[in-house]
Amino acid sequence: MPNLVDLPSNSPLTEVTYYILLILSPQPKHGYAIMKDVQALSSGRVILSTGTLYGAIKRLLEQGWIKRVDDEASNDSGRVRKAYALTKLGRRALEAEVARLYRLVSAASSHSLGEPAFFEGSGE
Repeated sequence: MPNLVDLPSNSPLTEVTYYILLILSPQPKHGYAIMKDVQALSSGRVILSTGTLYGAIKRLLEQGWIKRVDDEASNDSGRVRKAYALTKLGRRALEAEVARLYRLVSAASSHSLGEPAFFEGSGE
């Protein structure tokens, strides 16, 4: 199983990985819920295909950053759905990325950048 040494502190997570870990931080979710929550959290900017989602999930499972769990709420068929939960290692990876992003934003805010429009999603 990987350990935190496998997570270079200066290596950014991909946006998809970041959003998946962030979505799973409060509680386990199944694949469809992850897809919808990523889209909502990114204000519609990141829309995951099932191939992208499950490719990322496979990689995160292999890295030991997430694990499969049974979804407490079964669907109408009575079949228990598989859900995914953040592991301790995954939480540490997410926390390291949030700290890295915070340092970047702090550095940017300490310089005179003029109008803060880039924080408002203006794309400029």
